[in-house]
Amino acid sequence: MTTDTVVNLDLLDDVRAGLSQSQKSLPCIWFYDDRGSELFQQITHLSEYYLTRTEQSILEQRVDGLAQRLGAGTAVVEYGAGASIKTRTLLAALLEPSSFWPVDISDGFVRDAAKSIETLFPGLSVKPWVGDFMAGGPSRSDFQNAPTVLGFFPGSTIGNLSDAEISTFLRTVHDQLGKDALFLVGADLKKEPSILIDAYDDAQGVTANFNMNLLVRINRELDADFDLTNFHHEARWNEDASQIEMHLVSQCDQSVTIQGHSFAFKSGETIHTENSRKFTVEGLTAIAKQADWSVNELWSDPDQLYGMLLLEAA
Repeated sequence: MTTDTVVNLDLLDDVRAGLSQSQKSLPCIWFYDDRGSELFQQITHLSEYYLTRTEQSILEQRVDGLAQRLGAGTAVVEYGAGASIKTRTLLAALLEPSSFWPVDISDGFVRDAAKSIETLFPGLSVKPWVGDFMAGGPSRSDFQNAPTVLGFFPGSTIGNLSDAEISTFLRTVHDQLGKDALFLVGADLKKEPSILIDAYDDAQGVTANFNMNLLVRINRELDADFDLTNFHHEARWNEDASQIEMHLVSQCDQSVTIQGHSFAFKSGETIHTENSRKFTVEGLTAIAKQADWSVNELWSDPDQLYGMLLLEAA
């Protein structure tokens, strides 16, 4: 190990466990160092990546009605906030929101986004919360004077989670935000696989760079020796699981050393890095109900590409 390498022990544990499986895998949470977050923001502007612009259009059409329903003084908590681009549309429509709490694992990225929000909305109390959104975020006691609370989970980030993880996350948010909360969740809907493949394997190669950046991060933070020229990005549609899968495919028989431990790869063997599930409204409604949320409203686009569910704490 080089003397200037600071080992990320949590990352090391996940990498060792994931690469020791018969189907090698890495948790997608590790995508989002500062460079990964920047690349993902580039992805959201790609022509193939319909999700962001479709969700933004839905939000613009519906947000005024939501604002009237919430009234003045709402506290907003955004999970997996990133750059909080769509949140600006939400905050601009709300009637004197009292506070905004962006929750994200990327420290520098979420703090920069918080500063941008503070500039755009003078007087709004902005309190970045650095951490894994799966553990939740601030609780009702943190904004006890707010008359209403709105959780916000855009971008179909919910598609990265299994049914069990979704249920756990929804229960955590329910318990933290309180029985009077509303939760606005964006979810990508099931559609033709060709549309999905293009969205996750764009012509410019930005998504490929995003996926490969995971190996760059492991090399940097764990003093590993991945040769990036020996791997390539691949997006696959899994019909049985109704999900897009992102893989890093080994181009040859090779061995990679990470903190003194070697991991062998056969040519064609993959590291499974992310799932992006595509839902039916009925399926999401059932999961939400199990976690004590009910679907109050469903918003979608004319082509039924994407849905936003307004959940009400049961």
